[in-house]
Formats: sequence, C-alpha cells, structure tokens
Amino acid sequence: MSGLTQGWLAEARFANYSDLFTDAEAQGPEAAEAWELDEEQAEFLEEFVETLLDELGRQAAEQGDRRASTVIEDARAQLPRFDDQAQGVGALFRVLGRVLTTVLQLPGLRQGAQWASGLPLLSHLSQVGRYLDRREADGAGRTLDARIRERVLRGTDPERPLVVVSHSLGTVVAFEALRDYPGQVKLLLTLGSPLATAAAVLQRLVPQPPRTPHRVERWLNFWDRDDVVVGRPRIQNWMLPNASGVLPVTDRVDSDGLWVHTATKYLRQPAVAGPLVEALRK
Repeated sequence: MSGLTQGWLAEARFANYSDLFTDAEAQGPEAAEAWELDEEQAEFLEEFVETLLDELGRQAAEQGDRRASTVIEDARAQLPRFDDQAQGVGALFRVLGRVLTTVLQLPGLRQGAQWASGLPLLSHLSQVGRYLDRREADGAGRTLDARIRERVLRGTDPERPLVVVSHSLGTVVAFEALRDYPGQVKLLLTLGSPLATAAAVLQRLVPQPPRTPHRVERWLNFWDRDDVVVGRPRIQNWMLPNASGVLPVTDRVDSDGLWVHTATKYLRQPAVAGPLVEALRK
C-alpha cells in the first residue's frame, strides 16, 4: 500500500490485533490460543455453521445444482444431536469440524479453500465469536472487543478523510469501530464479510438494529462465490441506512486458484482495487 500511495497525500496504516487472540506468555510461532471453547462459544459456532448450510443450500437450489445439494444435505445430517451436546463442548467442536470438512468438499470450495479440513476453519471462525462475546477483560477491565477496536482506531485523525479496507473478522470490527467515529469516512470496503450471518453475527452487532456507520459516505461490499466464510453476502438486505441514506452495495467477484478468502485475492480484483485507488487519489 505504501508503494501505491507514494507521492500522494494519503497515508496507509495496517491494524494488526492478532496478538490479542494469543497467549502473551506462550513462546515461539506455535503459541497456543489462550481461549478454551465454552458453552456460549459453542452456541455461536453451531449457529454460524447452521446459517452457512442454509445459505449454501439456498444457492444450490437456485442454481439447480443437485450435487451441491447432496453434499449440503450430507453435512446437515451430521449436525450435532442432543447426545453430541450432552458429551460436552469438546465433542460438539469435533462434530462441527466434521460438518465443515464435508462442506469443504463442494466443488468450488474444494478448489478455493485455504483450509484442508473443517477444524482449522472452525478455529478461524471462533475468533469472530470471541470478539462478539464482549468478554476476556484485561487487567484494566477492557474487554477483548474494546481492545481490538482501540487498536484499529489508534493513529486515525478525525480531521482527515478516512478510507477503511476491512476483511473477514475485520469487517465486523470496522463496522463497530466506526459507529461513533467523528471524522469523515470517504469509503468503507468490506471483503469476505460474515456481518450478515443471522443470529450468529448480525444479531450480536452493536448497534441494534444494525445500520451504516453515520459518517460513512460510501460502502462497497465484495464476496467471492467460493468464500465459505461469507454466510449471507448481501449485507444491504440486513442493514438500515445512516442519516445520509448510505447502504452497502454488494458485488460478487470470482477468483481462481486457492485461498479465495484472503484479502490479497480480493484486492487483486479490478472491481475492488479500482474504487479504492480512486478514493485514495482524492
């Protein structure tokens, strides 16, 4: 991004909060997450997976794709039963992992996913749930979600126009961080967003009912048809406009190859990069 903005008045900053999800006392690159699945987190993951299956099933039905419908029904049949839940959250996590492993066998997802099985994908999704839990307070009493939003907004200048590029969990963070942001937000880009994922995400957002952050002047949302993290892509159907009438505008992009969920894959798309460059030039 610094090369892109060289010679311009724009400044680029990358907000990294990945360390807030890890154990500060753990050593080396293999440091384990300091979080253990509890009942609320298990409920979040179950809701997310069920919503994902509903959306994928709807898409398969619309397209008349019998093969995809069969895979989805196979995955749905593996959803946790009462007996699975009675065995504890650990058993539930493993069952949901198997469900997602089946989902990843869908032709498009099998080619484009960056997860070899459902368990790593489930761990990735669990970070969204941890953020929305509003818990994990530090010594000063600041919850995990508050610390993440503080990290994202650090260094922003409300006196200067702001362009926000967000991805995956970052779209949830950006949506909430911009809620009370006093400065002008010329463009909000959301890529591979789970924002509209029904009860799992949408109904846990702040504010309720969800609406476009008040200083956002333009919101573009992009999703890849093979991005498994995007449960409901059309965010505008589930969002109220801000006082200026701004709603997200959703467009689909089609990436080839592996790892279609990554931000870099999205940003390589002209439909995504074009509006971003235009906003930065201004």
